[in-house]
Amino acid sequence: MLSNLFFTLNAVLPIVAIIAVGYFLKSIHLFEEKFFPLLNKLCFRCLLPCLLFFNVYNVDNISEITQYGKMCAFAVVSVLLFFILSLVLTLLTIKDNRQKGVMIQCAYRSNYAIIGISLAMSISAGDARPVVAASILSSVSIPLFNVLAIIALSLFVNEGGKKVSISSILKKIITNPLILGVAFGFVCLLIRSFIPLNQNGQHYFTIRQHLPFVYKSISMLAQSASPVALIALGGNFAFSAVARLKYKIIAGVLARTILCPLVCLLAAYFFGFRSLEFPALIALYGTPLAVSTVPMTAEMGSDSELAGQLVVWTTLSSAFTLFGIIFFCRQFGIL
Repeated sequence: MLSNLFFTLNAVLPIVAIIAVGYFLKSIHLFEEKFFPLLNKLCFRCLLPCLLFFNVYNVDNISEITQYGKMCAFAVVSVLLFFILSLVLTLLTIKDNRQKGVMIQCAYRSNYAIIGISLAMSISAGDARPVVAASILSSVSIPLFNVLAIIALSLFVNEGGKKVSISSILKKIITNPLILGVAFGFVCLLIRSFIPLNQNGQHYFTIRQHLPFVYKSISMLAQSASPVALIALGGNFAFSAVARLKYKIIAGVLARTILCPLVCLLAAYFFGFRSLEFPALIALYGTPLAVSTVPMTAEMGSDSELAGQLVVWTTLSSAFTLFGIIFFCRQFGIL
């Protein structure tokens, strides 16, 4: 039990610490106020797309994705159901249009892009297969998260008072930097599958082997995505907003860290998923609200302050809920 506690704290507390660094830098006025929103833009338009491209590109081959078709299909259906449920509940309970899309995202969208694979790697205790499953799941779940996020935000916040149209939503989906990062990763995987092998069983050309400076550059940008996004989040965080938003924060934390993982992981167990898939599924459903929610929300004119609060408080809460999930799964032989 103690080792599980230390594992979970080691997985989550570094994220909390980096957020605290961002808040500290803001509090000592090391940078101007406008610096942190600009940092959000850098993450959303450059660093996070590089991270997503890097994760997809490093899947060994595109055929591996089909081996985990059942898991990916389950993830898609469960996320869609939670999206629909949260949409209905939000329409009934939230009055401010700028907050509706944020609350919907909090119910279904996890921080899988940044900490999902590393968390699955820690849970799998050296077994490579769950890590492969987690990487493949990212290629399906992350585009789905972002498409649904764009739909949720576009439904309630009009640009310049214009009526929302299907074409404008599709344009936002196609031009979304996070989706483009995953899409380019898939293109590279597809092209690689047509490149013949040499006598050593290696492809005649890959970016990693024959353009190492390109691969290294993308790798460095990808590695910087998580800490920079978390520092930007801390810099945009304001405790003064907690009292005003406390009921929405409580509702969001309950939905993201308790309701979603409880319902979805029980359903996953019922459908026969076990140790091979469960590390990836725990990371998909149990991690806090995605950090990229904040820059995306700000870019699309919704309540980025509420989004930032929800990211911070779901991150803090997940330190405890993830411990409970992992400990329970290990006790009952699921992991």
